[in-house]
Amino acid sequence: MTDTPTQLFIGGAWADAADGATMPVDDPATGEIIAHVADAGAKDARLAEDAAVQAQEGWARTAPRARSEILRRAYEIILDRTDELAHLMTAEMGKPLAEARGEVAYAAEFFRWFSEEAVRIDGGAGILPDGRNRMLLSRRPVGPCLLITPWNFPLAMGTRKIGPAIAAGCTMILKPAPQTPLSSLALAEILKEAGLPDGVLNVVTTSRAGEVCEPLLRGGRIRKLSFTGSTAVGQLLLAQSAQAVVRTSMELGGNAPFIVFEDADLDKAVDGAMLAKMRNMGEACTAANRFFVHRSVAAEFGRRLSERMGALVVGPGTRDGVDVGPLIDRTGRAKVEALVADAVERGAQVLVGGRAPEGPGCFYPPTVLADVDPGSRLMGTEIFGPVAAILAFDDEDEVIRRANDTPWGLVGYVFTEGLDRALRVSERLEVGMVGLNTGLVSNPAAPFGGVKQSGLGREGGRVGIEEFLEYQYLAVPVS
Repeated sequence: MTDTPTQLFIGGAWADAADGATMPVDDPATGEIIAHVADAGAKDARLAEDAAVQAQEGWARTAPRARSEILRRAYEIILDRTDELAHLMTAEMGKPLAEARGEVAYAAEFFRWFSEEAVRIDGGAGILPDGRNRMLLSRRPVGPCLLITPWNFPLAMGTRKIGPAIAAGCTMILKPAPQTPLSSLALAEILKEAGLPDGVLNVVTTSRAGEVCEPLLRGGRIRKLSFTGSTAVGQLLLAQSAQAVVRTSMELGGNAPFIVFEDADLDKAVDGAMLAKMRNMGEACTAANRFFVHRSVAAEFGRRLSERMGALVVGPGTRDGVDVGPLIDRTGRAKVEALVADAVERGAQVLVGGRAPEGPGCFYPPTVLADVDPGSRLMGTEIFGPVAAILAFDDEDEVIRRANDTPWGLVGYVFTEGLDRALRVSERLEVGMVGLNTGLVSNPAAPFGGVKQSGLGREGGRVGIEEFLEYQYLAVPVS
């Protein structure tokens, strides 16, 4: 980790926190400290805000093609450094190297996608219905942005926000999660190398999020907040954004239903379940939480899923052959343990896993629970761990009602071979995304986001850049 920056990145320069504070970064596989990074306070936040505000006007005037080429160069640099970045991610958040390399490719693709969108920003023109005025519509950047990213996909969540902001002509302050600051600092270094002007991206690492973020949101100079994280924190940030009427986009929590009908191809369903549940050790907002399986196939589905889950190898992400790394920290593991214990006390049957191993690290085994009581705590919260909870159902209306019985609505998964049922059920699910006979929905070219308490707005796809643009309407009299 010695070559990775550990200082704040403000105005194109690396700097210690104003008060000299630092914070440790732990390896969740061992509990050992792998680095100390600058721990920003309120003064550092103001400096980053000054840099972003000062750079905004010039950056907004930069030619779209120039912005596009910076993103394209950064895309290529990221791919060139795949192994370096993958090892960095594995060290700070635990995912196996194979998954980390996959995230590097996924993260890079956001920069390639938005490099192409940067040159497609357009407006419109026409005569208004009364014939008196011409209407000219132009698009312009919303202004300086605060981007807050989570720890579970530390590189990809950064590029998913930074990419459209750069493409639209916005300057930024990036505040990464305190558990995984190193990936964001490495990304800042890459963008500087790619030619991003000073002050366009500023990275503020901190364990003092309230001290850093609240003044920025209430001050009026930050015009856009993009946040990925828990619903509870998102609600707090929305309240703080209201005073200055900051534009917001929120990618919040999920409680994804995974529905397997009696006519489903069980091989496809189990493959999909492994993707939807075990990506990132289950630490994903898109992770399948509640497995609703038709009673006629529930036992067989549980048997097959248990065999696949039980065959996964748990261990440090850097070790060859490991499929499942540690959870992010002991707090995360304790939460999973408590949820499983509650379900078992309520009568759930443990088909595989269910007990954390002894020794160092924050490991938890892939676990399948059957006959789960609908009142179990894990039915009403994000598990954020490798636990699949199976509940049997009898008819379509019942399962849709149960799937929608949650304040969240990010993603749902449906497995059936019937086209009519597939479309009907998908349309009735109260979610922003549906995986139909697949356990993976995320793609930089598709709009990512949810409904209800799962968030506001969309990231990725053609609409992703819209979150960072405003319309201006110009009325011109018809002579």
